[in-house]
Amino acid sequence: MITNLAIKNYALIDDIRVDFSSGLTIITGETGAGKSILLGALSLLLGKRADLSSVKDPSKKCVIEADFAIAGYDFEAIFTENDLDYDPNTIVRREILPSGKSRAFVNDTPVTLSQLQALGVRLVDVHSQHETLVLSSESFQLEVIDALAGNDSVLERYRDQRNNVIKITEQLKQLEEQKETANRELDYNTFLFNELKEAALDGIDLQELEQQYETLNNIEVIQESLANAIGFFGEENSGTINTAKQARMALSRIQEFSAEFEEHWERINSSIIELEDLLESLHDSAMKLDADPQKLHEINDKLQLVYKLQQKHTAADISELLEIQLQLEGKINATIDMDERIDSLKQQLIEGTEKATSSAEILHENRILAIPLLKEKLERILKELGLPNARFQFEIAMQDTFRTHGMDTLELLFTANKGLNFGPLKKVASGGELSRIMLAVKAVLAKYKQLPTIIFDEIDSGVSGEIANKMAVIMGEMSKSMQLMSITHLPQIAAKGDRHVMVYKEDIDDVTVTRLKELDNDERIVEIAKMIGGKNITEAAIANAKELLN
Repeated sequence: MITNLAIKNYALIDDIRVDFSSGLTIITGETGAGKSILLGALSLLLGKRADLSSVKDPSKKCVIEADFAIAGYDFEAIFTENDLDYDPNTIVRREILPSGKSRAFVNDTPVTLSQLQALGVRLVDVHSQHETLVLSSESFQLEVIDALAGNDSVLERYRDQRNNVIKITEQLKQLEEQKETANRELDYNTFLFNELKEAALDGIDLQELEQQYETLNNIEVIQESLANAIGFFGEENSGTINTAKQARMALSRIQEFSAEFEEHWERINSSIIELEDLLESLHDSAMKLDADPQKLHEINDKLQLVYKLQQKHTAADISELLEIQLQLEGKINATIDMDERIDSLKQQLIEGTEKATSSAEILHENRILAIPLLKEKLERILKELGLPNARFQFEIAMQDTFRTHGMDTLELLFTANKGLNFGPLKKVASGGELSRIMLAVKAVLAKYKQLPTIIFDEIDSGVSGEIANKMAVIMGEMSKSMQLMSITHLPQIAAKGDRHVMVYKEDIDDVTVTRLKELDNDERIVEIAKMIGGKNITEAAIANAKELLN
Protein backbone atom coordinates (compact mmCIF):
# COMPACT_ATOMS: atom_id res chain seq x y z
CA MET A 1 0.00 0.00 0.00
CA ILE A 2 1.29 3.44 -0.96
CA THR A 3 1.32 5.73 2.07
CA ASN A 4 3.09 8.71 0.56
CA LEU A 5 4.18 9.91 -2.88
CA ALA A 6 6.59 12.79 -3.52
CA ILE A 7 7.42 14.15 -6.99
CA LYS A 8 9.98 16.85 -7.70
CA ASN A 9 10.91 18.44 -11.03
CA TYR A 10 8.88 16.11 -13.27
CA ALA A 11 6.92 17.38 -16.35
CA LEU A 12 4.61 20.15 -15.09
CA ILE A 13 5.18 19.18 -11.47
CA ASP A 14 7.53 21.40 -9.52
CA ASP A 15 7.35 19.85 -6.07
CA ILE A 16 4.35 17.99 -4.66
CA ARG A 17 3.77 15.48 -1.89
CA VAL A 18 0.55 13.58 -1.27
CA ASP A 19 -0.45 11.09 1.43
CA PHE A 20 -2.57 8.04 0.69
CA SER A 21 -4.52 5.69 2.91
CA SER A 22 -6.32 2.38 2.54
CA GLY A 23 -9.71 2.17 0.91
CA LEU A 24 -10.82 3.91 -2.28
CA THR A 25 -9.06 7.12 -3.32
CA ILE A 26 -10.65 9.10 -6.14
CA ILE A 27 -8.48 11.25 -8.43
CA THR A 28 -10.21 13.75 -10.66
CA GLY A 29 -9.33 16.79 -12.73
CA GLU A 30 -10.01 18.45 -16.02
CA THR A 31 -8.55 16.98 -19.19
CA GLY A 32 -4.90 18.01 -19.43
CA ALA A 33 -4.65 18.93 -15.75
CA GLY A 34 -1.93 16.37 -15.17
CA LYS A 35 -3.52 13.08 -14.11
CA SER A 36 -1.48 11.22 -16.74
CA ILE A 37 1.64 13.02 -15.45
CA LEU A 38 0.95 11.54 -12.03
CA LEU A 39 0.77 8.05 -13.51
CA GLY A 40 3.88 8.69 -15.61
CA ALA A 41 5.86 9.60 -12.50
CA LEU A 42 4.58 6.50 -10.73
CA SER A 43 5.51 4.34 -13.73
CA LEU A 44 9.08 5.68 -13.54
CA LEU A 45 9.17 4.75 -9.87
CA LEU A 46 8.07 1.20 -10.72
CA GLY A 47 10.76 0.61 -13.35
CA LYS A 48 9.84 2.35 -16.59
CA ARG A 49 12.88 3.55 -18.54
CA ALA A 50 13.83 7.14 -17.79
CA ASP A 51 13.70 9.94 -20.35
CA LEU A 52 15.42 13.28 -19.72
CA SER A 53 12.70 15.01 -21.80
CA SER A 54 10.20 14.34 -19.00
CA VAL A 55 12.25 16.40 -16.54
CA LYS A 56 10.78 19.87 -15.90
CA ASP A 57 14.11 21.68 -15.44
CA PRO A 58 16.93 19.67 -17.13
CA SER A 59 19.53 21.53 -15.07
CA LYS A 60 18.15 20.06 -11.84
CA LYS A 61 17.66 16.56 -10.52
CA CYS A 62 14.26 14.89 -10.85
CA VAL A 63 13.27 12.82 -7.81
CA ILE A 64 10.25 10.55 -7.39
CA GLU A 65 9.86 8.79 -4.06
CA ALA A 66 7.14 6.70 -2.44
CA ASP A 67 6.63 5.01 0.91
CA PHE A 68 5.01 1.58 0.89
CA ALA A 69 3.51 -0.30 3.83
CA ILE A 70 3.95 -3.94 2.79
CA ALA A 71 3.56 -5.96 5.98
CA GLY A 72 1.30 -8.97 5.41
CA TYR A 73 1.82 -9.13 1.63
CA ASP A 74 4.35 -12.00 1.69
CA PHE A 75 6.95 -9.88 -0.11
CA GLU A 76 9.92 -11.31 1.80
CA ALA A 77 10.67 -13.82 -0.97
CA ILE A 78 10.80 -11.19 -3.75
CA PHE A 79 13.21 -9.12 -1.65
CA THR A 80 15.42 -12.17 -1.04
CA GLU A 81 15.40 -13.13 -4.73
CA ASN A 82 16.65 -9.64 -5.62
CA ASP A 83 19.28 -9.42 -2.84
CA LEU A 84 17.38 -6.70 -0.97
CA ASP A 85 16.83 -6.20 2.75
CA TYR A 86 13.13 -6.55 3.55
CA ASP A 87 11.46 -3.76 5.52
CA PRO A 88 7.70 -3.64 6.18
CA ASN A 89 7.95 0.12 5.61
CA THR A 90 9.79 0.30 2.31
CA ILE A 91 10.93 3.46 0.54
CA VAL A 92 11.46 3.39 -3.23
CA ARG A 93 13.23 6.33 -4.91
CA ARG A 94 14.03 7.08 -8.55
CA GLU A 95 16.32 9.89 -9.66
CA ILE A 96 17.06 11.36 -13.09
CA LEU A 97 20.24 13.44 -13.06
CA PRO A 98 20.90 16.43 -15.34
CA SER A 99 23.36 14.21 -17.23
CA GLY A 100 20.45 11.98 -18.19
CA LYS A 101 21.68 9.16 -15.98
CA SER A 102 19.04 7.37 -13.93
CA ARG A 103 19.42 5.88 -10.46
CA ALA A 104 17.07 3.82 -8.31
CA PHE A 105 17.08 2.94 -4.62
CA VAL A 106 15.09 0.61 -2.39
CA ASN A 107 15.48 1.51 1.27
CA ASP A 108 18.54 3.58 0.26
CA THR A 109 20.16 0.53 -1.37
CA PRO A 110 21.07 1.08 -5.06
CA VAL A 111 19.18 -1.32 -7.34
CA THR A 112 19.24 -2.15 -11.05
CA LEU A 113 16.30 -1.40 -13.32
CA SER A 114 15.43 -5.11 -13.52
CA GLN A 115 15.37 -5.36 -9.71
CA LEU A 116 13.12 -2.31 -9.55
CA GLN A 117 10.78 -3.74 -12.18
CA ALA A 118 10.58 -7.09 -10.38
CA LEU A 119 9.53 -5.32 -7.19
CA GLY A 120 7.36 -2.71 -8.93
CA VAL A 121 4.94 -5.19 -10.52
CA ARG A 122 4.26 -6.58 -7.04
CA LEU A 123 3.73 -3.19 -5.40
CA VAL A 124 1.31 -1.45 -7.78
CA ASP A 125 -1.05 -2.78 -10.46
CA VAL A 126 -2.02 -0.06 -12.97
CA HIS A 127 -4.91 -0.63 -15.40
CA SER A 128 -6.32 1.71 -17.97
CA GLN A 129 -8.87 1.47 -20.76
CA HIS A 130 -5.92 1.11 -23.16
CA GLU A 131 -4.13 -1.59 -21.15
CA THR A 132 -6.58 -4.48 -21.08
CA LEU A 133 -4.60 -6.71 -23.44
CA VAL A 134 -3.32 -8.57 -20.39
CA LEU A 135 -6.78 -10.18 -20.28
CA SER A 136 -5.85 -12.07 -23.45
CA SER A 137 -2.65 -13.37 -21.88
CA GLU A 138 -2.81 -17.09 -21.19
CA SER A 139 -0.56 -16.72 -18.15
CA PHE A 140 -2.86 -14.06 -16.65
CA GLN A 141 -5.95 -16.19 -17.29
CA LEU A 142 -4.30 -19.18 -15.59
CA GLU A 143 -3.24 -16.94 -12.70
CA VAL A 144 -6.90 -15.97 -12.14
CA ILE A 145 -8.06 -19.59 -12.25
CA ASP A 146 -5.26 -20.64 -9.89
CA ALA A 147 -6.34 -18.00 -7.35
CA LEU A 148 -9.80 -19.56 -7.15
CA ALA A 149 -8.37 -23.09 -7.26
CA GLY A 150 -6.01 -22.43 -4.35
CA ASN A 151 -3.10 -23.64 -6.43
CA ASP A 152 -0.38 -21.49 -4.83
CA SER A 153 1.45 -24.25 -2.95
CA VAL A 154 1.07 -26.82 -5.75
CA LEU A 155 2.25 -24.29 -8.32
CA GLU A 156 5.29 -23.42 -6.22
CA ARG A 157 6.14 -27.12 -5.87
CA TYR A 158 5.63 -27.69 -9.60
CA ARG A 159 7.92 -24.80 -10.51
CA ASP A 160 10.68 -26.14 -8.25
CA GLN A 161 10.29 -29.57 -9.87
CA ARG A 162 10.21 -28.05 -13.37
CA ASN A 163 13.37 -26.07 -12.66
CA ASN A 164 15.00 -29.29 -11.45
CA VAL A 165 14.02 -31.08 -14.68
CA ILE A 166 15.42 -28.19 -16.76
CA LYS A 167 18.63 -28.23 -14.72
CA ILE A 168 19.11 -32.02 -15.07
CA THR A 169 18.29 -31.86 -18.79
CA GLU A 170 20.94 -29.19 -19.32
CA GLN A 171 23.51 -31.14 -17.28
CA LEU A 172 22.75 -34.30 -19.26
CA LYS A 173 23.08 -32.44 -22.57
CA GLN A 174 26.43 -30.95 -21.55
CA LEU A 175 27.73 -34.30 -20.29
CA GLU A 176 26.71 -36.13 -23.46
CA GLU A 177 28.44 -33.46 -25.55
CA GLN A 178 31.54 -33.79 -23.37
CA LYS A 179 31.44 -37.57 -23.73
CA GLU A 180 31.19 -37.30 -27.52
CA THR A 181 34.29 -35.08 -27.54
CA ALA A 182 36.04 -37.27 -24.97
CA ASN A 183 35.34 -40.43 -26.98
CA ARG A 184 37.03 -38.88 -30.00
CA GLU A 185 40.09 -38.18 -27.84
CA LEU A 186 40.01 -41.43 -25.83
CA ASP A 187 42.08 -43.56 -28.25
CA TYR A 188 44.75 -40.90 -28.63
CA ASN A 189 44.91 -40.23 -24.88
CA THR A 190 45.14 -43.98 -24.22
CA PHE A 191 48.02 -44.30 -26.71
CA LEU A 192 49.92 -41.41 -25.10
CA PHE A 193 49.30 -42.79 -21.61
CA ASN A 194 50.47 -46.29 -22.50
CA GLU A 195 53.56 -44.89 -24.21
CA LEU A 196 54.51 -43.01 -21.03
CA LYS A 197 53.59 -45.89 -18.72
CA GLU A 198 55.67 -48.42 -20.72
CA ALA A 199 58.67 -46.12 -20.44
CA ALA A 200 58.63 -46.78 -16.66
CA LEU A 201 59.67 -43.18 -16.05
CA ASP A 202 59.21 -43.26 -12.27
CA GLY A 203 62.25 -45.62 -11.98
CA ILE A 204 64.63 -43.50 -14.04
CA ASP A 205 67.33 -41.12 -12.76
CA LEU A 206 68.11 -39.27 -15.97
CA GLN A 207 71.35 -37.72 -14.70
CA GLU A 208 72.69 -41.08 -13.54
CA LEU A 209 71.63 -42.72 -16.80
CA GLU A 210 73.46 -40.06 -18.82
CA GLN A 211 76.62 -40.59 -16.74
CA GLN A 212 76.47 -44.34 -17.30
CA TYR A 213 76.10 -43.75 -21.02
CA GLU A 214 79.11 -41.39 -21.13
CA THR A 215 81.23 -43.87 -19.18
CA LEU A 216 80.41 -46.89 -21.36
CA ASN A 217 80.64 -44.88 -24.54
CA ASN A 218 84.17 -43.68 -23.66
CA ILE A 219 85.45 -46.84 -21.90
CA GLU A 220 88.75 -47.10 -23.81
CA VAL A 221 89.76 -43.48 -23.22
CA ILE A 222 88.86 -43.81 -19.52
CA GLN A 223 90.84 -47.06 -19.09
CA GLU A 224 93.88 -45.57 -20.78
CA SER A 225 93.74 -42.40 -18.70
CA LEU A 226 93.38 -44.32 -15.43
CA ALA A 227 96.33 -46.58 -16.33
CA ASN A 228 98.48 -43.58 -17.07
CA ALA A 229 97.49 -41.91 -13.79
CA ILE A 230 98.24 -45.07 -11.84
CA GLY A 231 101.60 -45.32 -13.55
CA PHE A 232 102.51 -41.74 -12.76
CA PHE A 233 101.66 -42.19 -9.12
CA GLY A 234 102.78 -45.74 -8.47
CA GLU A 235 105.95 -46.32 -10.59
CA GLU A 236 108.40 -48.02 -8.22
CA ASN A 237 111.40 -45.86 -9.07
CA SER A 238 110.06 -42.68 -10.58
CA GLY A 239 106.40 -42.57 -9.49
CA THR A 240 105.10 -39.51 -7.69
CA ILE A 241 104.45 -41.37 -4.44
CA ASN A 242 107.91 -42.94 -4.37
CA THR A 243 109.50 -39.54 -5.06
CA ALA A 244 107.46 -38.00 -2.27
CA LYS A 245 108.54 -40.71 0.15
CA GLN A 246 112.19 -40.01 -0.65
CA ALA A 247 111.59 -36.31 0.03
CA ARG A 248 109.89 -37.18 3.36
CA MET A 249 112.93 -39.28 4.38
CA ALA A 250 115.28 -36.41 3.58
CA LEU A 251 113.18 -34.03 5.69
CA SER A 252 113.03 -36.47 8.59
CA ARG A 253 116.71 -35.79 9.32
CA ILE A 254 116.06 -32.11 9.99
CA GLN A 255 112.46 -32.05 11.22
CA GLU A 256 113.47 -31.80 14.87
CA PHE A 257 115.66 -28.76 14.30
CA SER A 258 112.82 -26.28 14.00
CA ALA A 259 109.03 -25.98 13.82
CA GLU A 260 109.32 -24.84 10.21
CA PHE A 261 111.03 -28.12 9.14
CA GLU A 262 108.55 -30.08 11.23
CA GLU A 263 105.69 -28.41 9.29
CA HIS A 264 107.32 -29.26 5.94
CA TRP A 265 107.61 -32.88 6.99
CA GLU A 266 103.95 -32.99 8.16
CA ARG A 267 102.67 -31.53 4.91
CA ILE A 268 104.56 -33.94 2.67
CA ASN A 269 103.49 -36.82 4.91
CA SER A 270 99.82 -35.78 4.53
CA SER A 271 100.29 -35.55 0.79
CA ILE A 272 101.70 -39.06 0.63
CA ILE A 273 98.73 -40.43 2.59
CA GLU A 274 96.23 -38.61 0.28
CA LEU A 275 98.12 -39.80 -2.85
CA GLU A 276 98.16 -43.40 -1.65
CA ASP A 277 94.39 -43.18 -1.00
CA LEU A 278 93.87 -41.64 -4.44
CA LEU A 279 95.95 -44.40 -6.04
CA GLU A 280 93.80 -47.00 -4.36
CA SER A 281 90.64 -45.30 -5.68
CA LEU A 282 92.11 -45.23 -9.17
CA HIS A 283 92.79 -48.96 -8.94
CA ASP A 284 89.19 -49.54 -7.79
CA SER A 285 87.77 -47.45 -10.67
CA ALA A 286 89.94 -49.31 -13.15
CA MET A 287 88.80 -52.66 -11.76
CA LYS A 288 85.12 -51.70 -12.14
CA LEU A 289 85.45 -50.73 -15.77
CA ASP A 290 84.22 -53.34 -18.16
CA ALA A 291 83.24 -52.75 -21.76
CA ASP A 292 79.61 -53.81 -22.23
CA PRO A 293 78.28 -52.98 -25.73
CA GLN A 294 74.86 -54.53 -24.94
CA LYS A 295 74.34 -52.41 -21.84
CA LEU A 296 75.55 -49.32 -23.73
CA HIS A 297 72.95 -50.04 -26.42
CA GLU A 298 70.16 -50.48 -23.83
CA ILE A 299 71.04 -47.24 -22.01
CA ASN A 300 71.19 -45.35 -25.31
CA ASP A 301 67.75 -46.65 -26.32
CA LYS A 302 66.26 -45.60 -22.96
CA LEU A 303 67.83 -42.15 -23.16
CA GLN A 304 66.57 -41.62 -26.70
CA LEU A 305 63.07 -42.66 -25.61
CA VAL A 306 63.11 -40.15 -22.73
CA TYR A 307 64.43 -37.38 -24.98
CA LYS A 308 61.73 -38.18 -27.56
CA LEU A 309 58.97 -38.08 -24.93
CA GLN A 310 60.29 -34.80 -23.51
CA GLN A 311 60.24 -33.24 -26.96
CA LYS A 312 56.82 -34.70 -27.80
CA HIS A 313 55.17 -33.37 -24.62
CA THR A 314 57.33 -30.22 -24.32
CA ALA A 315 58.46 -31.39 -20.88
CA ALA A 316 61.55 -30.03 -19.15
CA ASP A 317 62.23 -33.16 -17.10
CA ILE A 318 60.91 -36.56 -16.10
CA SER A 319 58.77 -35.13 -13.27
CA GLU A 320 56.78 -33.15 -15.85
CA LEU A 321 56.36 -36.28 -17.98
CA LEU A 322 55.03 -38.14 -14.92
CA GLU A 323 52.56 -35.28 -14.27
CA ILE A 324 51.36 -35.50 -17.89
CA GLN A 325 50.97 -39.26 -17.49
CA LEU A 326 48.81 -38.68 -14.40
CA GLN A 327 46.64 -36.14 -16.26
CA LEU A 328 46.13 -38.52 -19.17
CA GLU A 329 45.10 -41.26 -16.76
CA GLY A 330 42.58 -38.86 -15.20
CA LYS A 331 41.09 -38.02 -18.62
CA ILE A 332 40.80 -41.69 -19.52
CA ASN A 333 39.11 -42.53 -16.21
CA ALA A 334 36.80 -39.51 -16.51
CA THR A 335 35.71 -40.65 -19.97
CA ILE A 336 34.99 -44.12 -18.65
CA ASP A 337 33.12 -42.68 -15.63
CA MET A 338 30.93 -40.49 -17.86
CA ASP A 339 28.71 -43.43 -18.78
CA GLU A 340 27.88 -44.00 -15.12
CA ARG A 341 27.17 -40.30 -14.55
CA ILE A 342 25.01 -40.15 -17.70
CA ASP A 343 23.01 -43.18 -16.54
CA SER A 344 22.58 -41.56 -13.12
CA LEU A 345 21.33 -38.28 -14.64
CA LYS A 346 18.93 -40.15 -16.93
CA GLN A 347 17.42 -41.87 -13.91
CA GLN A 348 17.17 -38.56 -12.04
CA LEU A 349 15.46 -37.06 -15.11
CA ILE A 350 12.90 -39.86 -15.20
CA GLU A 351 12.12 -39.41 -11.49
CA GLY A 352 12.03 -35.58 -11.76
CA THR A 353 9.75 -35.73 -14.80
CA GLU A 354 7.35 -38.03 -12.96
CA LYS A 355 7.16 -35.67 -9.98
CA ALA A 356 6.64 -32.55 -12.11
CA THR A 357 4.01 -34.33 -14.21
CA SER A 358 2.18 -35.42 -11.06
CA SER A 359 2.09 -31.83 -9.77
CA ALA A 360 0.95 -30.58 -13.20
CA GLU A 361 -1.91 -33.10 -13.13
CA ILE A 362 -3.02 -31.80 -9.73
CA LEU A 363 -2.92 -28.23 -11.07
CA HIS A 364 -5.02 -29.32 -14.05
CA GLU A 365 -7.61 -31.10 -11.91
CA ASN A 366 -7.91 -28.14 -9.52
CA ARG A 367 -8.35 -25.76 -12.45
CA ILE A 368 -11.08 -27.94 -13.98
CA LEU A 369 -12.95 -27.70 -10.66
CA ALA A 370 -12.42 -23.92 -10.31
CA ILE A 371 -13.42 -22.87 -13.85
CA PRO A 372 -17.23 -23.22 -13.35
CA LEU A 373 -17.04 -21.08 -10.20
CA LEU A 374 -14.95 -18.39 -11.95
CA LYS A 375 -17.28 -18.45 -14.96
CA GLU A 376 -20.36 -18.00 -12.76
CA LYS A 377 -18.83 -15.11 -10.78
CA LEU A 378 -17.60 -13.24 -13.85
CA GLU A 379 -20.89 -13.58 -15.72
CA ARG A 380 -22.86 -12.43 -12.66
CA ILE A 381 -20.70 -9.31 -12.21
CA LEU A 382 -20.83 -8.50 -15.93
CA LYS A 383 -24.62 -8.80 -15.82
CA GLU A 384 -24.62 -6.09 -13.14
CA LEU A 385 -22.32 -4.03 -15.36
CA GLY A 386 -24.75 -4.02 -18.27
CA LEU A 387 -23.62 -7.16 -20.10
CA PRO A 388 -26.49 -9.57 -19.28
CA ASN A 389 -25.67 -11.94 -22.12
CA ALA A 390 -21.92 -12.13 -21.52
CA ARG A 391 -20.70 -15.72 -21.54
CA PHE A 392 -17.27 -17.30 -21.14
CA GLN A 393 -15.94 -20.60 -22.39
CA PHE A 394 -12.66 -21.98 -21.01
CA GLU A 395 -10.93 -24.58 -23.18
CA ILE A 396 -8.17 -26.16 -21.13
CA ALA A 397 -6.06 -29.21 -22.01
CA MET A 398 -2.88 -30.86 -20.77
CA GLN A 399 0.08 -31.06 -23.13
CA ASP A 400 3.37 -32.96 -22.86
CA THR A 401 5.47 -29.82 -22.31
CA PHE A 402 6.53 -28.37 -18.97
CA ARG A 403 5.47 -24.71 -19.08
CA THR A 404 5.80 -21.95 -16.48
CA HIS A 405 2.23 -22.39 -15.22
CA GLY A 406 2.06 -26.18 -15.61
CA MET A 407 1.38 -28.41 -18.59
CA ASP A 408 -1.93 -26.80 -19.51
CA THR A 409 -2.86 -24.75 -22.54
CA LEU A 410 -5.83 -22.45 -22.12
CA GLU A 411 -8.00 -20.55 -24.55
CA LEU A 412 -10.58 -18.15 -23.19
CA LEU A 413 -13.53 -17.61 -25.53
CA PHE A 414 -16.17 -14.93 -25.08
CA THR A 415 -19.43 -13.66 -26.44
CA ALA A 416 -21.40 -10.65 -25.25
CA ASN A 417 -24.60 -11.33 -27.18
CA LYS A 418 -27.05 -14.16 -27.63
CA GLY A 419 -26.91 -15.97 -30.93
CA LEU A 420 -23.29 -15.06 -31.62
CA ASN A 421 -20.50 -17.61 -31.66
CA PHE A 422 -17.78 -17.65 -29.04
CA GLY A 423 -14.48 -16.15 -30.12
CA PRO A 424 -11.07 -15.24 -28.68
CA LEU A 425 -11.49 -12.47 -26.12
CA LYS A 426 -9.16 -9.98 -27.83
CA LYS A 427 -11.02 -10.36 -31.15
CA VAL A 428 -14.69 -10.27 -30.11
CA ALA A 429 -14.73 -7.96 -27.07
CA SER A 430 -14.94 -4.18 -27.51
CA GLY A 431 -12.83 -1.73 -25.52
CA GLY A 432 -15.69 -0.97 -23.15
CA GLU A 433 -16.40 -4.67 -22.67
CA LEU A 434 -12.73 -5.38 -21.96
CA SER A 435 -12.70 -2.63 -19.31
CA ARG A 436 -15.69 -4.16 -17.56
CA ILE A 437 -14.25 -7.66 -17.82
CA MET A 438 -11.01 -6.43 -16.25
CA LEU A 439 -12.92 -4.85 -13.39
CA ALA A 440 -14.89 -8.08 -12.91
CA VAL A 441 -11.69 -10.16 -12.88
CA LYS A 442 -10.01 -7.88 -10.33
CA ALA A 443 -13.17 -7.91 -8.19
CA VAL A 444 -13.12 -11.71 -8.12
CA LEU A 445 -9.35 -11.87 -7.48
CA ALA A 446 -9.65 -9.46 -4.54
CA LYS A 447 -11.67 -12.07 -2.65
CA TYR A 448 -9.16 -14.87 -3.18
CA LYS A 449 -5.77 -13.22 -3.31
CA GLN A 450 -3.95 -10.45 -1.45
CA LEU A 451 -3.62 -7.91 -4.26
CA PRO A 452 -1.23 -4.94 -4.29
CA THR A 453 -2.37 -1.38 -4.76
CA ILE A 454 -4.58 -1.18 -7.86
CA ILE A 455 -4.96 1.99 -9.90
CA PHE A 456 -7.81 2.17 -12.41
CA ASP A 457 -7.06 4.85 -15.00
CA GLU A 458 -10.40 5.81 -16.52
CA ILE A 459 -11.32 2.16 -16.78
CA ASP A 460 -14.93 3.38 -16.48
CA SER A 461 -14.68 5.30 -19.75
CA GLY A 462 -17.72 4.90 -21.96
CA VAL A 463 -20.18 3.94 -19.23
CA SER A 464 -22.74 6.03 -17.37
CA GLY A 465 -25.94 5.92 -15.38
CA GLU A 466 -26.75 2.76 -13.48
CA ILE A 467 -23.73 0.93 -14.87
CA ALA A 468 -21.48 3.60 -13.38
CA ASN A 469 -23.23 3.10 -10.05
CA LYS A 470 -22.58 -0.65 -10.25
CA MET A 471 -18.92 -0.03 -11.06
CA ALA A 472 -18.68 2.27 -8.08
CA VAL A 473 -20.22 -0.33 -5.80
CA ILE A 474 -17.79 -3.00 -7.04
CA MET A 475 -14.82 -0.70 -6.51
CA GLY A 476 -16.07 0.14 -3.05
CA GLU A 477 -16.33 -3.53 -2.15
CA MET A 478 -12.84 -4.20 -3.47
CA SER A 479 -11.39 -1.30 -1.49
CA LYS A 480 -12.53 -2.85 1.80
CA SER A 481 -9.69 -5.39 1.55
CA MET A 482 -7.10 -3.43 -0.42
CA GLN A 483 -5.91 -0.01 -1.48
CA LEU A 484 -7.62 1.10 -4.67
CA MET A 485 -7.29 4.35 -6.62
CA SER A 486 -9.51 5.40 -9.49
CA ILE A 487 -8.86 8.19 -11.97
CA THR A 488 -12.37 8.95 -13.19
CA HIS A 489 -14.67 11.43 -14.93
CA LEU A 490 -17.83 9.82 -13.53
CA PRO A 491 -19.52 11.52 -10.57
CA GLN A 492 -21.11 8.24 -9.46
CA ILE A 493 -17.68 6.69 -8.95
CA ALA A 494 -16.12 9.87 -7.54
CA ALA A 495 -18.80 9.97 -4.84
CA LYS A 496 -17.93 6.45 -3.62
CA GLY A 497 -14.39 7.33 -2.63
CA ASP A 498 -13.15 7.34 0.95
CA ARG A 499 -11.10 10.38 -0.03
CA HIS A 500 -10.87 12.61 -3.07
CA VAL A 501 -7.78 14.19 -4.62
CA MET A 502 -8.12 16.84 -7.31
CA VAL A 503 -5.42 17.47 -9.92
CA TYR A 504 -5.34 20.96 -11.37
CA LYS A 505 -3.09 23.45 -13.18
CA GLU A 506 -1.91 26.77 -11.86
CA ASP A 507 0.06 29.58 -13.50
CA ILE A 508 2.86 30.95 -11.30
CA ASP A 509 5.11 33.69 -12.72
CA ASP A 510 4.03 32.79 -16.27
CA VAL A 511 4.87 29.14 -15.65
CA THR A 512 2.18 26.44 -15.63
CA VAL A 513 2.50 23.86 -12.88
CA THR A 514 0.43 20.89 -11.79
CA ARG A 515 -0.96 20.83 -8.25
CA LEU A 516 -2.73 18.25 -6.09
CA LYS A 517 -5.32 19.02 -3.48
CA GLU A 518 -7.20 16.70 -1.12
CA LEU A 519 -10.80 17.89 -0.99
CA ASP A 520 -12.89 18.26 2.14
CA ASN A 521 -16.59 17.44 2.08
CA ASP A 522 -17.74 20.87 0.82
CA GLU A 523 -15.06 20.91 -1.86
CA ARG A 524 -16.06 17.39 -2.94
CA ILE A 525 -19.66 18.56 -3.39
CA VAL A 526 -18.50 21.36 -5.67
CA GLU A 527 -16.12 19.10 -7.66
CA ILE A 528 -18.76 16.39 -8.17
CA ALA A 529 -21.32 19.03 -9.14
CA LYS A 530 -18.89 20.21 -11.85
CA MET A 531 -18.56 16.61 -13.03
CA ILE A 532 -22.35 16.45 -13.27
CA GLY A 533 -23.18 19.75 -14.92
CA GLY A 534 -19.96 21.43 -16.01
CA LYS A 535 -18.37 24.66 -14.79
CA ASN A 536 -21.71 26.49 -14.45
CA ILE A 537 -22.78 24.85 -11.21
CA THR A 538 -26.55 24.75 -10.66
CA GLU A 539 -28.55 24.12 -7.53
CA ALA A 540 -29.72 20.89 -9.11
CA ALA A 541 -26.14 19.76 -9.66
CA ILE A 542 -25.25 20.60 -6.04
CA ALA A 543 -28.29 18.68 -4.81
CA ASN A 544 -27.40 15.74 -7.04
CA ALA A 545 -23.80 15.76 -5.79
CA LYS A 546 -24.94 15.76 -2.16
CA GLU A 547 -27.29 12.90 -2.88
CA LEU A 548 -24.51 10.88 -4.49
CA LEU A 549 -22.18 11.53 -1.55
CA ASN A 550 -24.85 10.52 0.95
